[in-house]
Amino acid sequence: MASAGGSEPGAEDAAKTAEGVYEDVMPCDKMELSQRLAVEELITTEASYVHNIQLCVSDIRAHLQKKQLPELDLEGLFSNTDDILHVSKRFLKGLEATATQEHEQLLCISALFQEFKEEMESVYKIYCASYEHALLLVESYRKDPRLQEEILETLNATVPHTGASDLSFFLVMPVQRVTKYPLLLGKILENTPPSASAYPALQAAVRAMAQVNANINEYKRRREVATKYNKAEHLTLRDRLARLNTHSIAKKTTRLSRLFMHEAGIVAKTEDREYDDLEEKFQCVVSSVAMLKDNVASYLGHLEVKLQGWPHHKERQISIDEGPAQQYCHLAEHLHCTVFPEFKRRLERLVCLSDMLVGPQQLVKKRLDKLLDYEEIQERKSETGSVTYDEEAAMNTYLAINALLVAELPRFNQVALQLLGQILCSLSALQRDLAAQVLHRAEKELEQLPHGHVPLPSFWKMVEDTLQQSSTQLRTFCQTFETVTPSPVTQPLNPAEERKVLSLVSKHGPDKLYQVTSNVSGSKDLDLTLQRGQIVALLQSMDTKGNMSRWLVDAGGPRGFVPAGKLQPYCPVQSQQPGMQMPAPESSTERRRHSYASPEAPRPQVATFSPAFQVVAGFSFAARSPREVSLQAGQPVVVLEPHDKKGSKEWSLVEVNGQRGYVPSSYLVTVPVQEPMGWSLPV
Repeated sequence: MASAGGSEPGAEDAAKTAEGVYEDVMPCDKMELSQRLAVEELITTEASYVHNIQLCVSDIRAHLQKKQLPELDLEGLFSNTDDILHVSKRFLKGLEATATQEHEQLLCISALFQEFKEEMESVYKIYCASYEHALLLVESYRKDPRLQEEILETLNATVPHTGASDLSFFLVMPVQRVTKYPLLLGKILENTPPSASAYPALQAAVRAMAQVNANINEYKRRREVATKYNKAEHLTLRDRLARLNTHSIAKKTTRLSRLFMHEAGIVAKTEDREYDDLEEKFQCVVSSVAMLKDNVASYLGHLEVKLQGWPHHKERQISIDEGPAQQYCHLAEHLHCTVFPEFKRRLERLVCLSDMLVGPQQLVKKRLDKLLDYEEIQERKSETGSVTYDEEAAMNTYLAINALLVAELPRFNQVALQLLGQILCSLSALQRDLAAQVLHRAEKELEQLPHGHVPLPSFWKMVEDTLQQSSTQLRTFCQTFETVTPSPVTQPLNPAEERKVLSLVSKHGPDKLYQVTSNVSGSKDLDLTLQRGQIVALLQSMDTKGNMSRWLVDAGGPRGFVPAGKLQPYCPVQSQQPGMQMPAPESSTERRRHSYASPEAPRPQVATFSPAFQVVAGFSFAARSPREVSLQAGQPVVVLEPHDKKGSKEWSLVEVNGQRGYVPSSYLVTVPVQEPMGWSLPV
């Protein structure tokens, strides 16, 4: 009994000792078990996630692509899911490989997250930034019964086991996954003793993934700011005025004054060399694209003008039934109606790069506005020591726009330059294709010509003989025409016109006088609108930009620009004085051909001068009442009154072949006297 009784205290002590050891061991086993379960959760959920993304890409998106629904924006819905799948597959493979490293598994997992953190950030930030846009698309598709039915049919056919009612079930998975990585790592860390060798590595991995999520959120915020400001608004003047209020006027005034102080050197500009270099390259890209677009538009315009001048054009349609001219018309019609429209369509599609520049241009412009606000707030902050909530938000907006541009402009400039190079290569290819099409069509038409197989020297000899024959026929026709054409009837200028011409001569000299050969309608600023036959004085043989085809003239009051091609030197009628040497008179034929004196001919100074005009009928007119008189085109007339009895200038009283009557004033054309005389020398 004693022994038994004495043995009880020893048993109790052993029991107590065993119980204490058990209590110490159990928490360690429980922590290790939880750690193992957390690792398994990380790997199994990653495998499930990759499987679902694979379904989303290979099944759902592929099925929708086969439907070929133009209303579905698949790129906007799925964004860069392919890139996420590629990174996640490699990451999952690495996670599964850590299972063989029993004692080093936690270190391997930590190292794997450190290895993939930059790739994860790069792919997930793009997806998360466009996720809101994808949700808006899903919401818009729900409102379209036909599209919603097509989407549901796709989900039921590809992933019926998920029970998904729309695409948002899959689209949210990448957003949820990247935010869950820090939580899963944190759970492993909680069940890892601080004394473990993997503990510092796990801490670093948790911080790294938390930083990845923070960077993604910051990028998303910057993109939202950029989306707000990079939209090009086409507002009317009324809309812009409606937006003005006291606050906006004060803000714009402050910015403008700040900008003036920058330019005047009163306050220093905020220097950012990195951004300035990027913006300079960007502006170079913008100017290159604009120049390319202008050149392409000019080139297409010249081609179109060239084709419009060919005989197939409806306004110049020539009735040709057979022969080489018909083949030429067929070729011209094919080029204008088939080849050129296709070439124009393909070429205009190439220069769409300028549309890509609108958003960045708006953002660069807005960055300058926000920089001026930022500097103003910084200056106020240095004086008062604090800023308001709105001012803090304005400063953050500038910092966000600046950071986004610094991060995105290098890649944008690189891509834009690559596209520009590809466009130039495509332009060259289109040019070669156009030339090949024209040559192929021309060869087909040439084969049908009667002289298509004539040797080249013989062909050119035939062309030369034909041209000489045509030239002889043309000269004969001109001589016959000038023989039967009546001599022009001259009509003196009215006193007002004579005073205006005399004033121009006194101001500028007779060698500066020019006459308008056809009506001029001013289409630009400072252009003049003139009638055929008007006399003007040349002031400068170019415009302000050095364009030699637009001349600055004095019209006897108004001054402006007119096309140089519509002006000819004017030689007014002059009275001959005794003793003045005159050149040998030309024949009547030569006088009719050369209505104007040569601009190179020397002209003496003017003393007296009486210019004269002749009026001819520009169009034929058939009299419809006894008060009217009939006209033939080119027939000389004498204007008795430049208006009717009621004072209307639409009708003029004229005398034609001894008959008097009214004719439409617009049918009359004023031309200069064609009888060259001489200048009167001063007494």
